[in-house]
Order: sequence, then C-alpha cells, then structure tokens
Amino acid sequence: MIGDWLAQAPVILVAVAVVFVPGAIVGAALRLRGLALWALAPVGSIVILAVAAVVLAIVGIPWSALSIAGVVVAAGVLAWVATFWVKTPERVRVPRAQTVLLVSALAVGALWGAFRFGLYVGDPAAISQTNDAVFHLNALRWILEYGSASSFQLSAVVDGSGFYPGAWHAVVSAVMLFTGADIPIAVNAVSLAIVAGIWPLGIAWFTRTVVAGHVSARVQTWAPVFAGALASALPVFPLLMFQWGVLYPFALGVALVPAAAAIIVVAPQWIGGRGPVVGKVANVTVVALLAFAGIGALALAQPASLLAWAIIVTVSFVGWCLSRIPAVASAQRLVLVAVSVVVLAAFVTLWAVLTRSTSGVHWGPFTGKSTALLDVLLNSHIMLPAGIAMSVLMVIGIVAAVRVGKLCWLVVAWVLFSGLYVVSAAFEMHELRLWLLGAWYADPNRMASLVAITVIPLAALGLASLVAWVGDRLAPRFERGVGAVAVIVIALVGVISLVVVPVIQMPRAALGLLDTQTRYSSNNASFLSPDERTLLERLDDTVPEDAVVFGNPSTGSGFGYVLSGRTVYPKTWAPPRSEAWDVLAGGLRDAAHDDAVCDALEAYGFPEFVLDFGPGVEEPGKYVMPGFTDFDGQDGFELVDEVGDASLWRITACAT
Repeated sequence: MIGDWLAQAPVILVAVAVVFVPGAIVGAALRLRGLALWALAPVGSIVILAVAAVVLAIVGIPWSALSIAGVVVAAGVLAWVATFWVKTPERVRVPRAQTVLLVSALAVGALWGAFRFGLYVGDPAAISQTNDAVFHLNALRWILEYGSASSFQLSAVVDGSGFYPGAWHAVVSAVMLFTGADIPIAVNAVSLAIVAGIWPLGIAWFTRTVVAGHVSARVQTWAPVFAGALASALPVFPLLMFQWGVLYPFALGVALVPAAAAIIVVAPQWIGGRGPVVGKVANVTVVALLAFAGIGALALAQPASLLAWAIIVTVSFVGWCLSRIPAVASAQRLVLVAVSVVVLAAFVTLWAVLTRSTSGVHWGPFTGKSTALLDVLLNSHIMLPAGIAMSVLMVIGIVAAVRVGKLCWLVVAWVLFSGLYVVSAAFEMHELRLWLLGAWYADPNRMASLVAITVIPLAALGLASLVAWVGDRLAPRFERGVGAVAVIVIALVGVISLVVVPVIQMPRAALGLLDTQTRYSSNNASFLSPDERTLLERLDDTVPEDAVVFGNPSTGSGFGYVLSGRTVYPKTWAPPRSEAWDVLAGGLRDAAHDDAVCDALEAYGFPEFVLDFGPGVEEPGKYVMPGFTDFDGQDGFELVDEVGDASLWRITACAT
C-alpha cells in the first residue's frame, strides 16, 4: 500500500503546491513569516482559486492550467507591487532548537494524520463508496468537460442552477489540470494535503495566537508545539469527514477555520504594534485583507464553516472587549459595550440566515442526553473510541484557561461547540434543531467534527502547563528536554494507535452499528463493486458519445459519468422526483408490455441504454428499484456488455 502512495508522490506534491503556493506568494508580500505564513497560505490559495474560477467564468476564459497559472502569477505580482514600499519590523530571532521542535511536532501531527488517512483509504485510486462522492466526483468531470469551476455554475452537473460552494472542486480540478491525474487520485491527494498540511499548521498557529501574551513565555512556546503534534489525535477530525458523507467541501472548510479565526484573535496584537509590518494603518490593512480572505475562503469552501468561525470570532472579540472594560474610562466602556452588541447582533443575523438557507433537518438524535454529555467529557463523540488522555489534557487546559481569565473565551467556545453536539445527538425538538443546527442539517457527525477546533488547543494548553510545572519542579534547563520527550511520547502513542487499531471504522450512529469495512473498499459488498467499476470505465468504448445511459443511482451507477465521461443519469445519488421516474423505477423491465413505461421513457427523451447493477438496497439515502434489474429474457432489451453480475443493456422497446 505504501508503494502505491509513493507512486503518486508527484500528484501529492502538486496538490500541496496548489494548496500552499498561491497564498504563500501573497502572504510573503504582506510580510507574513514563519508559522503565520504557512498557516494562512491555504486561506489565501483557496480564496484566490475559488474567486478566480468565478471571474474566469464571467469573462469567458476557460478553467485550464494556463489560466490558473496566469491568475496566480497576476495575484503575486499585484501583491508584491502593492506592498513594495511597506516596511518590515526587525524580526525577533527564534532559537533554532525551538524551531526544530515546532517543525518536528508538526511532522508528528502530519504523519499521524497522513498514515491514518492512508490506511483507511487504502488505494490512492480508491473511490469513497458514499452518496455525496457521486456528486462531487461527477462535478470534477463536468469542470474538465466544460472548462468552468465557478461556484455559480457547478450545479449544472445535475441540471441545477444557483450557488454551490466550489472551492474544493476548484482546487482538485487544478491538481488534475496540472498533472493529468485521474479524478480519484487527485481527490485523495488533495484530501491528504488537507489532513497533513492545512489542519496541523492551522491549529498550531491558532493555538499560538490564543495563548500569546496571556500565559508565561514557556507555555506560549510549548502550546503551539503540542497543538501541532496532537492535531490528528482525535478521530472526529479530520478523518471522520472523509468517512461520513463524504464531506469533502466541509472538511476543507473546517480545516481552514482555525487559521481564519486566528486572524481576528491576533488582530489586537498586530494592530497594537506587533504586526508583520510597520505602522498601525498598515497593520489594520493587513488584518482587514486577511480577514476578508478568510471569510471568502470559508464561504466558498462551505458556508456552514462560517458559523464555526463566527462562534470563535464572536466569543473571542466579546471576551476581549469585556476584559478591557475595567481598565478604560467610562466613555470607552460605552464604546466597547456598543461594539460588542453590534458584533453579537451580526452573529445572530448570520446564524439565522445560514441556518434557514439549507433544506432543513435531515438527521435525528441517536442517544440520550447523559450519554451525549459523557461523549463530550471523554471525547468519544458519535460512538468513536474514547480519547482518555486527550480528555485529561483538555480538562487541565480548561482549568489553566479559567485561571488565566483572559482565556475563558476559549472555554466558552468549547462549551458552545459541545452544546451543539449534545443537541444534535440527544434532543428531539424539531424547531430547536432547525434553528440551532439547520446549517449543518442537524447532523451529529458534522457537529462532532467542530469540537476538535477547541479541544486540541485546550489539550495543548494543558500539556504545556504540565511541562512548565515539571520544569519548575526540576530545573528550567531540563524543561526543553521534558517538552521534547512529550513530543516523542505523542509520536509513540500515534504509532501504537496505528499498529493496534490501524483503521477506525466509521460508526453508523443512527443504527447503533460500526461499518464492517472502510468506505473506500471495493468488493461485492461495497456501493460500487469492482465489476461495476470495470463496466463503467469502458462505457466510452461501448456507448456512443451522445448517448444517455439510465441506472439506479443507489447501486453505484451514478459514478458512470466520472469514470467514463458518458452521460449516465442521474449524475447524483438521489433519483429524480417525478411521476415518470417512479414508473421507471417500478417497471422499466416491463417496457415492451406496458405503455405507461414508454410514456415515462418519452418524458426523458427515450434513453438508449440502461445499467443493471441489481435492485438497490433499503437504507437511508438508498432506494430499491425493481424496474432497473433482471433484463435477461425480457422483451425490448439487448445485452451490450457485462462484467460478472453487472450488465449494460440497449433499450429497444418503445422504438419510434
């Protein structure tokens, strides 16, 4: 398996470059350095690519490797020209040993996440055997075919219109255009870049900005180091979002939240004179540009991630305002209170808009309130294995944050994220779920993933406080050794966890079960079997280019477009909602003897071919369609191709 991933190293490296290089060029022009530069680089890259996709579509320039490269070069030149005269303050030299520790810790977190993801996926060419993967992968094929990755055109792949967040699709399609890689390989390469790149760097820098100036210098040094090392310690994120759904855009959005939120958290320090450039006006400008970039990246990746960002930003900003009230004059107190009220009002408005902009509550509770609360304390969300060590460190971090006072807002954010999870897991009140959780479809899996944004910084703060305490008891000169040992222990725990439980199967909480195999497995028990995939991959040889192929999307036929380029309908996991489709679902195989079936086929322009991948299954998001199977011996159908139990048939009934 490792050899298969190493063989795709060029594609993975290009994926990393696409995610980091455009933003790093602009970030360097803004005088960002070190951890801040690399944590914010994906934010810049995502917003550049996603906005470029929209603009290029408007002006009629195809989405291609050349146009993408042109946009990146133009953005870099504009950034460097605009900031050519900006002065940079003297850099504070960071001890080499400290830098080595941070890089080593980030490597631990990245490798832990990469191996966990790689072991779960298995083959870098594997396809997620999930409903949402059908749409996302077909959308990538559509981008290649039509030359547009615009968020305002992407829905056309399923004959829709309007806005659909396309940042993830823009990034993956860019990797495909630069490398020529097959769609599944490019998808998994970008997923790896999210797991091992965006997330560890973002959570480490977020932790640094949170503790900066509020704890001892030693704790400030250790907290981001431990956050980087612990980045992949929780299975709720990032792995869960590549199991459930599969939620590629949401995974990207959540991974971007820490860095995007850190921009606002660090803003008072930068504006106050410790920013990347010289001058208050210049730093205000930098903060404003980065804040807008963060908002844009989140909105174009997955708007629901904006609410997670808004929780952190609102709580941290209001907390900052409240902490300053005792030290300022009465007039300034009124200003701080007024600003806090405005920010809270904006937060409530954003929440109301986004929670009512989706199709509503799709998922119900799966457990009791006491169990959900225990999940929060033990970090055993959504039936996943309990993270006892992480919970202990988290509790220590909560105590340390409360004792500091100015870090209480981080605890409040943790309480809010945990509370949303508890509501999603255990509360049945529909209206409550709609207003609190509508932006996430009231999905406990999505809510569980958000908790990691605060648990990891709290656990890192707890471990940093422990190391500092041990250093005080021994001798300051031993503290670095203790911290290094802690990183090594985290690495060893990661290795042991991968050996003992190499693959964490996804819980099916609604049914109280665990998956019996990974959702990237390909066998006769998976959504898309090897025989079905082989048959779909050769549709471009067996079916004319302008032909339409029908199939039951609950059987894996929906992957036909992405694997062959031929129009296999529907191109999403859900069947059309129409009376004609209902007739076909129940009786297509009887077309030669039922005029109603011919009328239904006419409503869809008399498709020429149909796939027989079996009747389907009866479970959430899947459908049984007896009309789409058992064509052998039926009048009006001719066998065109077959692989094992999968077959392709020409519809000769109802011929005109």
